[in-house]
Amino acid sequence: MRALFLFLSVCLGMQAQTAGFAERDPHYKLQAEDKIEVQYRYTPEYNTQASVQPDGYVSMPLVGEVKLAGLTLAQAAAAISQKASARLTDPDVIVLLKEYVKPFLTIAGEVTKPGRIEIHGEITLVEAIALSGGFKDSARRTQVLLLRKTAPDMAAVKVYDVRKMMSPQGIREDVTLQPGDMLVVPRNNLSKIEPYVRISEAGLYGLASKYL
Repeated sequence: MRALFLFLSVCLGMQAQTAGFAERDPHYKLQAEDKIEVQYRYTPEYNTQASVQPDGYVSMPLVGEVKLAGLTLAQAAAAISQKASARLTDPDVIVLLKEYVKPFLTIAGEVTKPGRIEIHGEITLVEAIALSGGFKDSARRTQVLLLRKTAPDMAAVKVYDVRKMMSPQGIREDVTLQPGDMLVVPRNNLSKIEPYVRISEAGLYGLASKYL
């Protein structure tokens, strides 16, 4: 029994290590506005460059439309190859990433320079405020909102007291932001904030406008 327990422990430990490596080193997945180059090894006359459309599809000669958003480059090559095989014999396809949408977050409201901030490495809420030029005098620093998508049509809303975070005692409460996050710095005191809200057709920015 002890030997069986040790065996299972080792197996579970190996699975945990494998999962950890997968999380730390994920392959890039295509998204809207990315630009790719598709190369056919044996039929280079069909080589082309294309952009991923907002709906996730890519339109190319020979194969027509193929949905590639959410796929890795290897998966995209396989999807194109499968569709191209209707007209070519065993096509050998390579997909190269030419341009990609750099990860960013958005800050709206009472900051000096609202807009997008590209993310290079880890960035915290306080750092994002600093990169946006800091608060305006009219900013409600005790009620800064963080909107984060949890599903295609839903977002979680959290409120942070950034004035407290900027103190020596409160800096430990600073939070790490993620690509796609939106910070909203309101002008006035917010009376009611729902923890989860439905995203409007205008996206997170349209949702954020209700708090400005």
